[in-house]
Amino acid sequence: MMIFILLRKEDLLCWHLLFCQAKLKRILLAVGFYIRKASNLKKMAHICLTKYGGDIPNTIEELLSLPGVGPKIAHLVMIIGWNNVQGICVDTHVHRICNRLGWVSRSGTTQRTSIPEETRKALQQWLPREEWVAINPLLVGFGRTICTALRPRCGECGVSKFCPSAFKETSSSSYFRSNKS
Repeated sequence: MMIFILLRKEDLLCWHLLFCQAKLKRILLAVGFYIRKASNLKKMAHICLTKYGGDIPNTIEELLSLPGVGPKIAHLVMIIGWNNVQGICVDTHVHRICNRLGWVSRSGTTQRTSIPEETRKALQQWLPREEWVAINPLLVGFGRTICTALRPRCGECGVSKFCPSAFKETSSSSYFRSNKS
């Protein structure tokens, strides 16, 4: 999401991305893996110009075929670009918190989901569709401030009394150990 904000701030259009690789890298410097992302954006711009007439694809499958686009971004683009909710945007925060709260599990088991895509599918099975867009920003904010990956602030959490993981995880290493079971 940060990439879209940075590109919009610089007012870069699709065709600019084909010619301004150095400027693109400079803009993305604050983002992780900025060299790879700049390269992928250049490839995406070329594909969008040649295959989609300068527009963006309007299906999950076509979006996923673009370099560097995974399920979270594909669903986000469908929501923002096409006002079409096809699924929940699940990032590391949503994945972690849904597992900590016991909201999701691997199909047919009580084991935690191991990847965000598993979490998305499990969450979509029970969460009402009208909540699919709101859940991501809600849990991302909660995950950045209270239910952090490293030393979650269970003592400050308003839902800790309902959380099966409350006061049990003190570091990211304990989270990953418990996630392997």
